[in-house]
Amino acid sequence: MQSEPNTGNRASRPLSAGTASANPASGFREVLSSFRDWWGHEVTGTVDQVAVIEKRRAECQLSARYLLMVSMSAGIAILGLLQGSAAVVIGAMLLSPLMDPIMGVGFALAVGDYKWLRQAGKSLAVGTIFAILFTALVVFFSPLQTITSEIAARTRPSLLDLGVAIFSAVAGAYAMIRGREGTIVGVAIATALMPPLAVVGFGLATLNGTVFWGALFLFITNLTAIALTATAMARGYGFSTSLSEKQTRMQALLIFGAFVVLAIPLFLSLRQIVWESTATRQARNAVEEVFVGRATVSQMDPSFDAEPLQISATVFTPEIVGDAEGRAEQLISRRLGRPVDVTLTQLRVGTGAQAAEEAQLTQARAQERAAREQADDIADRLALLAGVPKDEVTVDRDRRRALVTARPLDGATLSAYAELERRIDALEPEWDIRLTPPLRPLSQATFDLVEGEEDQPDTYALSTQGTQAVQLAAWAQSRVGVPIAITGPADAVAAVRNAFSHHNIAVQAETTGNGFGPVTLEWAAGGNN
Repeated sequence: MQSEPNTGNRASRPLSAGTASANPASGFREVLSSFRDWWGHEVTGTVDQVAVIEKRRAECQLSARYLLMVSMSAGIAILGLLQGSAAVVIGAMLLSPLMDPIMGVGFALAVGDYKWLRQAGKSLAVGTIFAILFTALVVFFSPLQTITSEIAARTRPSLLDLGVAIFSAVAGAYAMIRGREGTIVGVAIATALMPPLAVVGFGLATLNGTVFWGALFLFITNLTAIALTATAMARGYGFSTSLSEKQTRMQALLIFGAFVVLAIPLFLSLRQIVWESTATRQARNAVEEVFVGRATVSQMDPSFDAEPLQISATVFTPEIVGDAEGRAEQLISRRLGRPVDVTLTQLRVGTGAQAAEEAQLTQARAQERAAREQADDIADRLALLAGVPKDEVTVDRDRRRALVTARPLDGATLSAYAELERRIDALEPEWDIRLTPPLRPLSQATFDLVEGEEDQPDTYALSTQGTQAVQLAAWAQSRVGVPIAITGPADAVAAVRNAFSHHNIAVQAETTGNGFGPVTLEWAAGGNN
C-alpha cells in the first residue's frame, strides 16, 4: 500500500481561519513599513538638518534691525486697526519679522537645544514687549481711540483664529525646512501674531482691561499653536533631541517645562472653543428635533457672552410650529445646563430638501438686495443731511458703516451736527453712522457748588451744562481728530481732564490759578471758526 507523497506544498492546503485573519494586519504592517522607508529616504533623508538649524539659529538674533522692523510693522498695524482698514493691517504684515524667533522656539523645542530656545525666546519676548509699548505710544498720542470692528474682532480667540495660526505654522515650517521661505510665509505668520499684539497695545494705552486681556489671550493662543505646530513639523521631518555633554538633565527639564507652560493657554482656549462648537451643534440638533427633522436650520447665531445665552436662528419648515421657541429653549437649556433665550424665524417652504435649498438661495438673494437698498437709502439720507453729493458718502456694507464729512452750514453748531448723526443712527441701530462735523467753537465747562452733608466740606462738580459740553467736545474730537486744549483753574482743569479720560481722550491742559471756575475748551490747532 503506497502512501501519498508529502510535497510540502503548503499553498495547496486550505488556510485556517487564524491564518486568514492575520493577513490584513500583516498587509497593513507592510504598508506602514513601506511608508516609513519612503519617508525616511525620500523625505527626511533629503533634508540638510545641520544647514536648516544653523540658518534658523542665526536668524533668531536680537538686533537693532529686528526691533526697527517690529516697531514699524506694529505701528502700521495699529493705524490700520484704528482706521478699521483690513488692507492697511495686511500691509503691515509685509514688514513683520516675528516669524524667525517663533519658529526658532519651535525648532529648539524639537531638537532639545536649550541655548537656542533661550536665544529665540529672548528675541521673541523683547520684540513682543517692544511692539506693545510702541503701539501703546502711538495710540496714546493718536486722536483716534475708538474701538473699531477690526480691534473688536481680535479680543478673543476663535476656531478660525486657531486655524489660521496652525496652517500658517505648517506652511512656515515646511518652507523653512525645504529652504523656500519668503515674504508670503512671513506674512502668514505675522497675520496671526502682529494684529493681536497691536490690540494689546491699544488696550494698554486706553486702560481697557477687556481689550487688553482678550487680545493678549488671543496672541498667546496663536503663539502657542504656531510654536507647537512647528515643533511637530520639525520632529516629523526627523529633527530629534540628542543630548550632548553640555545639555544636562536640568536643561531638558526646563525645555519640557517651557513646552508645558506654552500649552496651558492653548488648552484653556481650546476648551472654550470646543465647548462653544459643541453647544452650537447641540442647539442646532435641538431645534431640528422641535421640528421633527422636517425643517432645515439655515442660519444660527449664538451669543455666548450674553446672560442668559442668546441663540437666534432662521428655520425653513413646511409647517409652522407653534411654541417652537419655548420648546427649543427647554431642550437647549437642559442639554447645556444654563438658561437660554431662543429666537426663531420660521419661513414656510415646500416639502423636500430641494425646496429648502431653493428657499435658502431665495433668502440670500433677498438679503443681498435688501442690504444694497438699505445702503443706498442710508447714503441718500446722509448726503442730504450733510449737504454733500451722494458719491462723497462712504458706505461699507460688510461692516455696516457709513461715513460722511458734513459741509459747513451757516448758524449750525456742533450740537446740531451731533443731533443729525444721532437721529439717523437711531433709525439704523445695526449700522455705525459717523458724521464728521466742520470745526466749530467749543462751549465752556462750568461747575456747580455741591453742599456737603453735616461735617463734610462743600465741593464743586461739573454742572449739567459742563457735562454736556465735555460730552459734545469728546464726540466732535472722535470725529475730526483734532486735539482739545483746556484752560482754567487747576482743580477745575483736573476735573475736566478726568471727565475726558472716561471717553478715552487725552487733552492738552493749561492752568490759570487754583480752585474751581469755568474751563475753556478749544481746538488745540486753532481750528475754531
